[in-house]
Amino acid sequence: MAHNSQEALQRSEKLYRHLVESQTDVIVRTDLPGRLTFANLAACQTFGLQLDELRDHLLFEFFHPDDLPQARENMTALASPPHRLTVSEQRALTVNGIRWFQWNVTAITDELGQVIETQGVGRDITEKKQLEAQLLRLQRLESLGTLASGIAHDLNNILAPIMFSVQMLTLKLPYIDARNQQLLKIIENNSKRAADLVKQILTFARGSEGRSICLQIEPLLLEVEQILNSTFPKSIIISKNLSTQNLWRIKADPSQIHQVLMNLCVNARDAMPEGGTLSICANNFFVDENFARMNLDANVGDYVVITVSDTGFGMAPLILDRIFEPFFTTKEPGKGTGLGLSTVIGIVKNYRGFINVESEVSKGTQFQVYLPADEERTNQQAENLELSNGNRELILVVDDEAAILEITKTSLEDYNYRTLTASNAIEAVSLYAEYKNQISIVLMDMMMPSMDGLTAIRILQKMNPQVKIIAISGSAANSPLIEAADAGINLFLQKPYTLSQLLYAIKDLLS
Repeated sequence: MAHNSQEALQRSEKLYRHLVESQTDVIVRTDLPGRLTFANLAACQTFGLQLDELRDHLLFEFFHPDDLPQARENMTALASPPHRLTVSEQRALTVNGIRWFQWNVTAITDELGQVIETQGVGRDITEKKQLEAQLLRLQRLESLGTLASGIAHDLNNILAPIMFSVQMLTLKLPYIDARNQQLLKIIENNSKRAADLVKQILTFARGSEGRSICLQIEPLLLEVEQILNSTFPKSIIISKNLSTQNLWRIKADPSQIHQVLMNLCVNARDAMPEGGTLSICANNFFVDENFARMNLDANVGDYVVITVSDTGFGMAPLILDRIFEPFFTTKEPGKGTGLGLSTVIGIVKNYRGFINVESEVSKGTQFQVYLPADEERTNQQAENLELSNGNRELILVVDDEAAILEITKTSLEDYNYRTLTASNAIEAVSLYAEYKNQISIVLMDMMMPSMDGLTAIRILQKMNPQVKIIAISGSAANSPLIEAADAGINLFLQKPYTLSQLLYAIKDLLS
């Protein structure tokens, strides 16, 4: 009988040992001072020591220095009822660096109820903590985006009448003396700089949300070059080279292409901490059948190719194979999210494009971004068109900013248009009801109090399904313009727009 009991006990111990050793979680046992008395295979592998070696160590030696006081407090809490941890998530120093563990610890007592040992099970939750940190970062960015959107909206409403007024004065006073011409030029240049700054705020605030438009690459590349020259270290030389031929247009959201360029350039900067050359170039490229066969994501047709190259560290083949994986990064903790290039490839593939990457250790890296050319590409620019007069058409201008109303009214009347103005959507609906047979076009601001522009547009469309409307927005959010497009509006102006852009849009819609 005793023999059978002994065998049963041995089988039970063997089974228990097998269960403990097969666990991927860390399992350890310590005495009250914290000295390790047992560790399973996973614990030995995690800390890089054999069981006999671990027994000479205090568990506290493996905690991150910042978490050590809390670990000692946990041990004190376990020694007395209710024998619970005060904090269960802590960092440990492992052979794979600093890792987060969630601990479930049990106090082991003697026959008198006194705690003599503790047994803990630690689960590696590093990936979970990284995702939580990413979520917090995204939430902070979302909050900043909301703030940036509001700032951009206000700045656009301030800049719009300034830019209008300067252009009007320049056209009305062509023969003023050189000093006054210089003063006007200073105002014009600085208002354009301010408008460019607002565009950068809009790019940040919009994020990945957007609507594809027929887009020229050159202005975006110039804008990115300005940002790089003003923000990158002087030890990095920025070299830009655009094709001598007119670059084809692409169909994309400008803010997303801006993000692609900035992400690639920031990666290039980080690869050159001691300085170097960052080159950006763009050219037209025809993908033939042979090229398409060698590039699985390519299709036969016209592409615009943007190349970003650096003279930095370069990458080994094993790293090159993983650069587009989300959260993969070779940067130190806290210096990179691992989302930059995964965002780039996501945007490019969304536009049916592809990327070729070449890299050599100690020599540098080259990214070639291929984006399909727009089938209806054109190089005509509104700014280069001669400003033309109207034929006394009546235009209803709707905006809650008095300065914008006044300068728009004055400008349109100077170019032989008649105007009605409304400072809110309710007033606009009332005026349209009275003059709908005479009004040729409605300029509708999308962001107004009481009733927004979209609601007003739908009311006007019920009154007259053929109503011609130009939607205007100074907001960073694309959603109002997207909703307007869904309502059938296909002409938009983003504040601050110029007189040339407004007159061209009106002429285009009237024709």
